[in-house]
Amino acid sequence: MSTTDERVRIGYEMDPAAVSTADGRGTGGLDAAAAMAALAGADWFGEYVMYERPGEWVFAADPLGKVELDAEELRMDRSGHVSARAWEGGPAHVLDRALAELPLAGRTAYGWIGFEFCAWALDATAHLPARTALAHLMVPRIEVRIDTAGVRVAGATPRETADIHELIAASQDAPVPQAHPVDIAADASGYRDRVVRAVGEIRDGRYQKVILSRKVELPFPVDVPASYRLGRAHNTPARSFLLRLGGLEAAGFSPELVVAVDDDRTVTTEPLAGTRAFGRGAQADAAARSDLASDPKEIVEHAISVKTSFTEIAAVAEPGSTVVSDFMAVRERGSVQHLASTVRGRLDAGRTPWEAVEKLFPSVTASGIPKSAGVDAVFRLDNDPRGLYSGAVVTVSPTGALEATLVLRAVYQSADGAWLRAGAGIVSQSTPAREFEETCEKLSSVAPYIVRA
Repeated sequence: MSTTDERVRIGYEMDPAAVSTADGRGTGGLDAAAAMAALAGADWFGEYVMYERPGEWVFAADPLGKVELDAEELRMDRSGHVSARAWEGGPAHVLDRALAELPLAGRTAYGWIGFEFCAWALDATAHLPARTALAHLMVPRIEVRIDTAGVRVAGATPRETADIHELIAASQDAPVPQAHPVDIAADASGYRDRVVRAVGEIRDGRYQKVILSRKVELPFPVDVPASYRLGRAHNTPARSFLLRLGGLEAAGFSPELVVAVDDDRTVTTEPLAGTRAFGRGAQADAAARSDLASDPKEIVEHAISVKTSFTEIAAVAEPGSTVVSDFMAVRERGSVQHLASTVRGRLDAGRTPWEAVEKLFPSVTASGIPKSAGVDAVFRLDNDPRGLYSGAVVTVSPTGALEATLVLRAVYQSADGAWLRAGAGIVSQSTPAREFEETCEKLSSVAPYIVRA
C-alpha cells in the first residue's frame, strides 16, 4: 500500500476540556477512549501502541521498523528486512544506537521496556533466564492523534483515512462493554509469607525497602481493548496505554512517570509511595486521606523514595539544578490515593536522555531502596519474572525527547494466558495482612473492568 504523509483532519472539533478528562470522555466532545479502543479492536494494522498523555491521545500502528532486545540478542526489522546480532554494554545505550538506525524520518518511536531491563545497571544479570525479553520498540507508519485541534491522521492512504473516520464515528454510539467478575482475594503465590521473609531481611539490615508483587492468573481470555475502554472510564491515570507488540497485549492506567526528558532537557520523575483506598465514599476517602498523610510508616516510605529519586536525577543533571516540588501531595489514582512528589533537574550537557532512563529505571517505587539490593530481593522473592509489570511504556520523539511511564494497574495477555499483577512497598514496619490488603486495593483499579473475550 502506498502512504501519504499528509495530515488529514477528521470532522470533529473539540473544546480543550473535551480531551483527556478524568474518565476519558470530553464534555460535549469526542469519547477518545472509545475511539482508541475501537481502532485497536478493529485489528486493521497489526501491531500498535496507543498512548495517552495529558491533552493528547495517539494510536500508532503498522510498524515501518522495529527493535527487539532480549538478554542475548538485538533484532531489527527495517521495512521487512530483519537482522539479528549479539550485543554488549548496557541495554539503554544499545537501544539508543539501534533507534538511530531505523527509518525515523521525523516519526516518533513507541514501545515498552520490561522490568528485567534494569539488570545490567544494577549488576543482577545472573538472575535472568536465557532470552529474557527486555524491550520492544517500533516506528509506526500510521498515527491517529486526538487533541484540542481535533482528530488528525498521518501516514495513511486516503481509503484508510476514510475507514478510520467511519470507525471513530461509529465508536461514539457503541455500547459500553460489560465486565466479567475476577477474584483477586486468593493468595495463590504465598504473598503474606514472602512479606514475612522480606521484613526479616530488612530488619537484618540487607535493605530498607522492597516492592513485592503478586500475579493473579485470569481463567479466561481477555478483550484487551474493551477492558481498556471500560477501565479508563473509572480511572484517573497520569498516563494510560493500550498495546499489542512483541507477542504481548496490555492495557493500563499508569499512576506515575518513571522519567521524562523534554526538548529543553528537563528531566522529571514522579515518585509515588504510600497508599490508601479511594472511591469508597466522601467520608471514607477523607478519613483514609488523613490517615495516609499522618501515618509514620507511609511518610517514611515516601520520604526515602523521594530522597533516592533526587539522588538519581542529580547524578545525570547539571549541578545544583535538581529540585523537589509538590512534596507529599495526595494524588488520586483510580481505586487508590497516594503520597506523591515531583523531582526535576536539567540534564547535563554530556548526558543523553537514555542515560537518564538507565539511571532512574526501574522506578524506585516499584523496586526498592537501596535500588540494587531491592532489585536483587525482587528477583529472589517475587516468584515470577515481571516482564512488562513495573517496566515502562516508552515514547521517543524525533528531537530525542523521551517519556517512560510506569506500568502498573494493568491487564496483560500473551499466548500463555492473561493476568493481573500488583505489589506493595515492604519496610520494617510492614505487616503481611496490610500489605496483602494494599495489593487488593491496587488490583481494584483494574479487576472490576476486565472484559472477557
